[in-house]
This record gives sequence, structure tokens and C-alpha cells, in this order.
Amino acid sequence: MNFKKVITAEGFWKSVAGMGLSFIVVYHIITMLFTFGGFDFSGYFELNLSEERWMRFVLGSLFSGFLYGFIITFGQFSIKQKKEEREH
Repeated sequence: MNFKKVITAEGFWKSVAGMGLSFIVVYHIITMLFTFGGFDFSGYFELNLSEERWMRFVLGSLFSGFLYGFIITFGQFSIKQKKEEREH
């Protein structure tokens, strides 16, 4: 299995973005539920986007979403390619 072959596969990066965005949304909803005990979107984002925390919140979300999306998508695509190679 070639790393370059996996990351250049059609749809790989689109899948990374979709998986990462899904992770970010689910992660922040779960965090909000534990922090506020319910759905308090304005309070959650007010807390995390305040003057001293917004950059850490945004960059942390983007980095963790990308990392999660990349790892999961890479695994899915490499398994798919290995399966296709065995069949041929």
C-alpha cells in the first residue's frame, strides 16, 4: 500500500473534509452538553470565542478535525484499495 496512491485517490480529500467537519460538529455538541448541561449555543460560543480564547478554539477545532478526518479516511481508502488489489 502506497501512501501517495491513497492520498491521490479520487474523493480522498473531499472525504477528509467531510469527516473532519462532522467530527468538529459532533465534538462541540457533546462538549456543550457536558459543559452547560444542554443546548446553549450562544453561551458555548460566547465562552469559546471570547477575546483570549477564539484563536485556540478555531485552530484547535480545525487541526483536530483535519487529523481525525485524515486518519479515518486514510484507513477507509487503504482498506478499499487493498481489497481491490486482492480481487485483481
